[in-house]
Amino acid sequence: MTARSETGVDWAHELVDQLDWHWVNHLRPRMEGLTDAEYQWQPVPGCYTLQPRPDGTLEPAWQWPEPDPPPFTTIAWRLCHIIGPVLRQRAEDHFGDGTWRWRDVDWPATADGALAMLDEAYGLWARGVRALGADGLAAPCGPAEGPFSEYPMAALVLHINREVIHHGAEVACLRDLYRDMHRTG
Repeated sequence: MTARSETGVDWAHELVDQLDWHWVNHLRPRMEGLTDAEYQWQPVPGCYTLQPRPDGTLEPAWQWPEPDPPPFTTIAWRLCHIIGPVLRQRAEDHFGDGTWRWRDVDWPATADGALAMLDEAYGLWARGVRALGADGLAAPCGPAEGPFSEYPMAALVLHINREVIHHGAEVACLRDLYRDMHRTG
C-alpha cells in the first residue's frame, strides 16, 4: 500500500510533517527548561489544574457540562490535555488496543514527568499516522470518535494537529507571562 494519491502527493507524510514541523521547531523547544513552579503556577484564582483523587493520585480538574465561562487552566492542566485526550487516547484508540483511558492515569506532579509523558504520547501518535497510508487516511475514524465516526482519518489528523498547535501555543504564552511576571531587575 502506498501513501501517494493519484496526484502523487504523499498525504500521510504531509499531515505528519505539518505537526512535526511545529513540534520540532516551535512547540517542543518552547517546553525546554519548564520548571515545576511554572508547571503548577495558577495565574488567577480558581484555575483548573491537577487535583488529588481520594487515593492520592493526580488528575486534571474538569466538570461536565463545562461552566460558562470555563475556568482558566494552568500549564499542568494544558499539558495533560495535550498528552491525554488529544494525543495518547487517540493513539491508543486508533493504533493501539484501545484500553488506555486518560482518566485512569496518575498525572505527573512535576514538569519533567509531564514532558516525558508528552514526548511518549507524541511519538505514539506520529508513528501511527505515518503508518496510515492513503487508504488509512481515507478510511472512517470509527466508533472511538463517537458522532464523528464516519469522518475520514485525515480529518481527525488535521483536528489533532490544530489541537496540539493551539494548546502548545497557549502553554508557550503562559511561559512568557510567567517569565515576565517573575523577572527581577
